[in-house]
This record gives sequence, structure tokens and C-alpha cells, in this order.
Amino acid sequence: MALNVNHGGGKNRKLPVLLFDVMDTIVRDPFYEDVPAFFSMSLKELIECKHPTAWIEFERGLIDEMEFARNFFKDGRPFDFEGLKNCMRRRYSYIEGVEGLLHALKENNYEMHAFTNYPIWYEMIEDKLKLSTYLSWSFCSCITGKRKPEPDFYLEVLRHLDVEPVSCIFIDDRMKNVEAAIDVGIVGVHFKDVNLLRQDLSRLGIDVSANECNRHEDPAKA
Repeated sequence: MALNVNHGGGKNRKLPVLLFDVMDTIVRDPFYEDVPAFFSMSLKELIECKHPTAWIEFERGLIDEMEFARNFFKDGRPFDFEGLKNCMRRRYSYIEGVEGLLHALKENNYEMHAFTNYPIWYEMIEDKLKLSTYLSWSFCSCITGKRKPEPDFYLEVLRHLDVEPVSCIFIDDRMKNVEAAIDVGIVGVHFKDVNLLRQDLSRLGIDVSANECNRHEDPAKA
């Protein structure tokens, strides 16, 4: 299936708009390996003793950072909260090859937005990796109070962008989020790795080539 590049609304707007999940789609999520290691636990142990809803409430912006720290563990035990944040900050990194793809898409004038379930800590990601070089932090759960795969979050994105669902491509590593996008008419792409993503976007008519004279070098390979 190819999506036509067109201009709408008299704004000389290039379509489709690309909506990117962030964690484990653009940026490696430290939760599964680094956070358990920080607490000297296995992932299973951490999941068993952490509060069942505090992270979701933090993602929705319903609680602030300090309340999240107090509620991180079910039993309310104290811990080095700043150390945890520093652990997360150190381990945020671009997934291999993804920054180069974002650079190519930006160079080819595609409009791109983050569409993410994440708390205010997205600011730590931005401080370290400067995702705003390529896309806008437009749709974060901590700001909207909504989370994927809730249909209203997708509909809010469409209302904000003022585009038809078929004029958006949504990329996410979680299939349930992709399926929710498809259910409202957005074109969904399941992220597995950057090479497959390039192929999927190409099949949709997206130009993923980069100008050789200005090709971005992935800092992880520098």
C-alpha cells in the first residue's frame, strides 16, 4: 500500500504525518534491565514488589515526582530516588540505526511527533538525546492524561493535528497500541527493528533515503 504525499488545508503540509512511540521504538527503555540491576533485583522481583498503579498514575500526570517516589514500592520503603533517576538518564540511548532514519525523514520534510506513554521524565530523554532535533514532543500521556491504547488518545491526536486518520502513520513496538491505531483508521506499523521499519515505511511510499552529502552518522558508531 502506498500513501500519496499531498498538501492539504492550504498550509503546504506534507502528508502523511508520522507518529512515533518513544520507548523501545526510538529510545532504549532502561526499565527491564538497568532498573532491576539498580535495586539488585530480578525483573520479576521488581514487578512483584513495586506499586501496581504508581507508574501509570505518574505517566498520566496524576501524581508528581515526589508522590511517585513515595509510592514506588508497595510497602513504601525508602530508596535512592535521585540515584534511580541518574540510572535512567545514563542508560537512555537511541536504538541502533533509528537516529539515522529520523534524520533522513527530517531531511525529507516529514512532519513527525512523539506519541508516547511516559511521565515528565521525557524531559530527561530530551536533555540527553535531543529528540526535538527530529520531532515534536506533541503527545505525551503526562500532559494529556490519556494513555495508549485508549481510543480517545488517538482521537485527540487527530483533532489536534486536524488530519484524517489515513493521513497518519503510527509506529510502535507494542502490537496492542498499533491495533488500537488501526481501529480508529490510522495506518499502523509494528516496530521490530530499524531495517524492517525502513522497509515498511518504503512500502507505504515514505522516502527514507538520506542525502549522501549530509548523511547523519550514528554517534554509537562514531
